[in-house]
Amino acid sequence: MKNIFQLEIIVDENAYDIAVGLLTLEVSFGWEEESLPTGESRFRIHCENAEFIEGLRSTFEARVPSAKCKMQTLEAQDWLAAWRQFFTPVPCGKRFVVLPPWLADTQDFPCRIKVLIEPKSAFGTGHHATTALCLMVLSDLIDAGRVSPGETFLDLGTGSGVLGIACCKSGLKGEGLDIDALAVENALENRVLNHVEEFAVAQGSIDAVPGKTYDVVLANILARPLIELAPLIVQACKPGACLVLSGLLEIQADSVEEAYMAQCLPKPRRVLDGEWCALVWE
Repeated sequence: MKNIFQLEIIVDENAYDIAVGLLTLEVSFGWEEESLPTGESRFRIHCENAEFIEGLRSTFEARVPSAKCKMQTLEAQDWLAAWRQFFTPVPCGKRFVVLPPWLADTQDFPCRIKVLIEPKSAFGTGHHATTALCLMVLSDLIDAGRVSPGETFLDLGTGSGVLGIACCKSGLKGEGLDIDALAVENALENRVLNHVEEFAVAQGSIDAVPGKTYDVVLANILARPLIELAPLIVQACKPGACLVLSGLLEIQADSVEEAYMAQCLPKPRRVLDGEWCALVWE
């Protein structure tokens, strides 16, 4: 089996935009992205072509001198087998549990709605705190009667489709958007896996649904795009809609909150899981 080469790149907030720009231009097959407690962002790129990875490292060292780059060789392995060892059920709130397909028939969670996710590279298996936070908040909003069957939703940054699928299985109908083509492909696969029909998935951002408004808007992305897209995200909310923002660290919450209060929204409720935070307007 071929080796897999990994390039890890860590940049500070000031270099984030140029790093994403370079990755967008150079890495058509996608990358992993993670916000660190330090406020920095970590990117990981995996490829079987060592020359490509070495060239990408050289590009970053030349264009982003402050970036910390580390290249290493990984043993090729059966990634699905590795996932099967790692992927455990994730109960979220009182209503949901995220499961892989091979645990679809488990009897361990008789009172929970099962959301089946085929583990792939797309963000959103439920193991990450931001995804679990959104599912917990959605569960609580349904329990409180603030979200009801028949209402519409927008899942911005849908990733694997986990949030949109949970909405559909709760009686809502709506749309999921993601700028990553691989994430869209995974979300469509999971839509079929869960037998949900009222969930339209497409590639794009909030500007792909101009003029549309929703009863529930879920945006589990990153702090910077949440701030930049604040006017469009607020415009997508019906009067009295529930808005849930996640994908941000607690230390980033103030700046995101300010961007939305500048759009005439009241102060949100904060829900925390470790250093991660969700902002909730209900």
